[in-house]
Amino acid sequence: MRLRTLGLIVTLALGILAAPLAARAQQAGRVPRIGFLTTGASPVPWEAFRQGLRDLGYVEGQNIVIERRSAAGKVERLPDLAVDLVGLKVDVIVAPDPPAAGAAKNATKTIPVVVRTSDDPVAMGLVASLARPGGNITGLTSLWGELSGKRLELLKEVVPRISRVAVLWNPAHPGAILALRETEVAARSLGLQLQSLEVRGPNPDFEGAFGAAARERAGALITLRNPLIVRHRTRIVNLAAKSRLPAMYDEREFVEAGGLTSYGANLSDLNRRAAVYVDKILKGAKPADLPVEQPTKFELVINRKTAKALGLTIPQSILIRADEVIQ
Repeated sequence: MRLRTLGLIVTLALGILAAPLAARAQQAGRVPRIGFLTTGASPVPWEAFRQGLRDLGYVEGQNIVIERRSAAGKVERLPDLAVDLVGLKVDVIVAPDPPAAGAAKNATKTIPVVVRTSDDPVAMGLVASLARPGGNITGLTSLWGELSGKRLELLKEVVPRISRVAVLWNPAHPGAILALRETEVAARSLGLQLQSLEVRGPNPDFEGAFGAAARERAGALITLRNPLIVRHRTRIVNLAAKSRLPAMYDEREFVEAGGLTSYGANLSDLNRRAAVYVDKILKGAKPADLPVEQPTKFELVINRKTAKALGLTIPQSILIRADEVIQ
């Protein structure tokens, strides 16, 4: 009788121990599903994020599944796409631009969301603070708005004789007002006049904006980042060249497309870093406890060929500080 009772106790104990082991084994065999939600203004976030996953040992179709949803530049489509990902019960949603981040935030309060936003995530209402996000959202910020003044300073160094700078921006974009204010503060300290060139979607009048810059005799151009401008970067770069306007951008892709210069965080690096957040969350970390990461390295890129076409000689003080000079 005692042996039978002892055997029953052992059996029950083994069953209790085996249950979580079986659950963990089942969980270990499950392939995580990641939702990737983007406005679609640039292919860079997707490519860099996938590379970041590969660097961590994730192979799409083998040990991870990625549900990619792109609004193809149509911001109004993002809410429905975000709801679609929530319906698929993905484990994490990655949103690499501000409109996508906002749509993901509105679609779910429970699924972890990793953002890579150019705007201030606290001001956007995405997180409670950078150190303690506090909800289901965390990720990275590129300090885009805060660097607008620094870009104007660098533009003044590249083109010392300018007195009037045209600002190409979209007032409807979250964070645009903050970036414009930063630019205005820098303009006052540098003794520069700013000319506002507003462009709005879905059919922005870039030709009209550049025509206005020519009429007011702007000596240079600076762009305030938003998906609309990113999506039309080649068109903008070509119009700047046609108007013979030296231009400062916030990401290297503009310079690679023929723009004069850019200054900002390396967005490819930040999007690769987003994969690190996904990895931590899949391993059990809570977004509320993962601080929002800010960039520590910024890159200055110069296109010397474009400078030559504009009749500009880039000062040596700028060239020696450049992270890359495209010849």
